[in-house]
Amino acid sequence: MQDNTILNLAYDISRMTSEKVGAIETIMQTTRILALNARIEAARAGAAGAAFSVVAEEIANVSAQINGIASEFRTGVASHTRQIEEAGEKMLIDFRGQRLTDLALNAIEIIDRNLYERSCDVRWWATDSAVVAAAEAPADRALQQHAAARLATILRSYTVYLDLWIVDVQGRVISTGRPDRYPDAIGMDVSGTDWFNAALSTRTGDDFAVADVSINAALHDAPVATYATAIRAAGRTDGKPTGVLGIFFDWAPQAQAVMSSVLLAADNQSQAYILDAEARVIAGSNLEHALYTPYPLRTEEKSSGFYINDQSLVAFALTPGYETYTGMGWYGVIETPVSGQAG
Repeated sequence: MQDNTILNLAYDISRMTSEKVGAIETIMQTTRILALNARIEAARAGAAGAAFSVVAEEIANVSAQINGIASEFRTGVASHTRQIEEAGEKMLIDFRGQRLTDLALNAIEIIDRNLYERSCDVRWWATDSAVVAAAEAPADRALQQHAAARLATILRSYTVYLDLWIVDVQGRVISTGRPDRYPDAIGMDVSGTDWFNAALSTRTGDDFAVADVSINAALHDAPVATYATAIRAAGRTDGKPTGVLGIFFDWAPQAQAVMSSVLLAADNQSQAYILDAEARVIAGSNLEHALYTPYPLRTEEKSSGFYINDQSLVAFALTPGYETYTGMGWYGVIETPVSGQAG
């Protein structure tokens, strides 16, 4: 792996240094033995070997000095090698952490752009003539059926939605795009939901409401991202609210597609998650973190960054929003083993 080059060089230097210093020490050991033998022979030679004994003694002294230098050299190289290794490991973690942070930001930006389009859809469809007519005459069955047919047409083209609902001002669902698939929706009272009340309270047709991903019982317990806006008299931006249009984004397959693309850009050891504003998992590549379970994210009040958690490197990025969609405080998160610094 290219990113490990500096560490591999450090390991090679340490290994070669150990080998060469070991060879020097072996030679010096042999030299000391030869010097000792030389002194013994000089002693046997008596006065004639006195001069040779001095030479042997000096050889032994030189050998000891070289051994000392070699030992100091081995210690110094080992110390510097450890520093190089530590610096290299930090560089790899920093490089890896920044790259994964960028990928986490990319994931949440893709989500933001996708959800921004949903806010455009709901504001546009709320002005459709069939939708406006149905909201203005909730008791007119023919208008409700015509609106349902219109919603069904939209759903055939926009496959990212599970259903579209027209709700009267009292909070009763009066028309849907898929009454056969989701029969429980018709007549349902949604007056207590946040998305309905927020949509009915919007000031103009340019405004919209969005709710966190949640399970919708009427849609066969599917997790959905709900977008809503007021349906206004005559479809005018400044018209009086006559009802609410709610659209239900099919969250699971869309989010999974984003998670898969992020993992392809990272590596097969990483896991990717989308967290809501309460740091609960609302999408993830790892089933170990079930939907809506808390994730132990540590942001330290930063919008993006990375940190080491046990044996994992965790990178995160806060939703930046897109155009008129400001985001909902969600985070993109990527987690990878520290030991697996694949790049």
